[in-house]
Amino acid sequence: MAAEQETVPEIPQRSMAHAGPAAAPVWLQRLSLVVLVLFCFYIGGLLAVLPWSPRYWSENGWVMAHPMVDVVVQQGWLRGLVSGLGLIDIWIGVSELLHYRDFRG
Repeated sequence: MAAEQETVPEIPQRSMAHAGPAAAPVWLQRLSLVVLVLFCFYIGGLLAVLPWSPRYWSENGWVMAHPMVDVVVQQGWLRGLVSGLGLIDIWIGVSELLHYRDFRG
């Protein structure tokens, strides 16, 4: 009779105190990395290039309609500041790409 009974192996369960956050599937983690990097490159590229494009920066209808804003916007330091933010954004995208690690919890 004992030979007919099947024994079910016990599966060790983690206690709730040691359970970490549920990890997203690896494909979702990688997809979110690709979206983040593309977003950083796109926004960073726009911020780095547009201040030096006369069509979008100095010949802007809204800026030309507001003379006080036009005085500030035409300053070289503001263009440099916006371009610097764009380069930092591109750098963040590259950094995220180089330091990516899958989280398998």
